[in-house]
Amino acid sequence: MKYRKLGNSGLLVSELCLGTMMFGDPASEEESIRMVHHFLDAGGNFIDTADVYGNAETIVGKAIQGRRSEVILATKAGLSTGSSPNDRGNSRKHILDSVDASLKRLNTDYIDLYQLHVWDQLTPIEETLRTLDDLVASGKVRYIGCSNYLAWQLMKSLAYSDAKNYIRFISIQQQYSLVNREMDREHISLCLDENVGIIAWGPLGGGLLTGKYSSLDKPDFGRFSLELNGEFAINNKFTPRNFKIVEAVNDIARQTEKLPSQVALNWLLGKEGITSPIVGASSLSQLEQNMGAVGWALTKEQWEHLDHVSRLPDEYPTRMQERFSRTSNS
Repeated sequence: MKYRKLGNSGLLVSELCLGTMMFGDPASEEESIRMVHHFLDAGGNFIDTADVYGNAETIVGKAIQGRRSEVILATKAGLSTGSSPNDRGNSRKHILDSVDASLKRLNTDYIDLYQLHVWDQLTPIEETLRTLDDLVASGKVRYIGCSNYLAWQLMKSLAYSDAKNYIRFISIQQQYSLVNREMDREHISLCLDENVGIIAWGPLGGGLLTGKYSSLDKPDFGRFSLELNGEFAINNKFTPRNFKIVEAVNDIARQTEKLPSQVALNWLLGKEGITSPIVGASSLSQLEQNMGAVGWALTKEQWEHLDHVSRLPDEYPTRMQERFSRTSNS
């Protein structure tokens, strides 16, 4: 396992991040702990969880006992954790309550990377960032990140931190895969310019890139649903464009004698700006398959083919800026 610097920090994280959303359900506690130990034994050090992932934080806390110093432990807060109106959001009250609850469940006295799960429309960014800065000063949190932010929300947060000399977000956790490249519009260039690391969730498109699906016939919905909206809605994922991408992934999997999931993850590992894709698993065997994405590389031609077939349509104002922008070579 190789290691990469996370954003504008000296923190080194493994090129794959172990996601824990399936810990406890459907993966049993025992199987989840085995997965953590296997990941650490293979050189992984980056584990991501959240306070809303059932009892995942408690399981992670048990799994890393005696090995805490090896782990870069990331968790998230901001989504609803109760029925009270203050049991959600990025207010000072909810963040402070949430971090103490997470520390207790994780059975640790510090969190390496504390992330805001979503943007909060109600809480002023000044209140949120001051609270996060206080948490770092207290030693309960060492670095901060955000998740599921629009580009302007990330930039506003970074600018306010700079203006007040507060701790800065070093990372953003966003959905990104061959079938979800919306970040290409603004986030990727912003993160490269501001040196913010990108932790990619959903790197296999909710399972679409695992080889399980090969046509629009939808024989097995799996994680997908018939709802009209949502990240795993059938109408968002089962599209002719996405199945052209699936076909390309499957073709290269045959060429390389790798699994489609390994090909899709390997493409991400070669994408500029992506620090670590998050690999979740419901079993040790599934985790081992996903970890087979490292230690090899697609050829330049294979990588570029996948990049081309999955690229977003040419859009304004990007195409106009590219046409008229000045460069050192112009």
